[in-house]
Amino acid sequence: MDCENCAFYDYDEEAEEYFCTALLDEDEVYRLSQSKKCPYFRDGDEYKIVRKQN
Repeated sequence: MDCENCAFYDYDEEAEEYFCTALLDEDEVYRLSQSKKCPYFRDGDEYKIVRKQN
């Protein structure tokens, strides 16, 4: 999975680690751990929209 580019992948300064901040229930977390592709991935590239406009 490409978590580093996901909009839900944020750094927690207290824990000094990156975490997925998507709101998932237990079943969704299990399915996510079993799959190869994340269905909740959202591109975190802020400049993607700007490139489309130009």
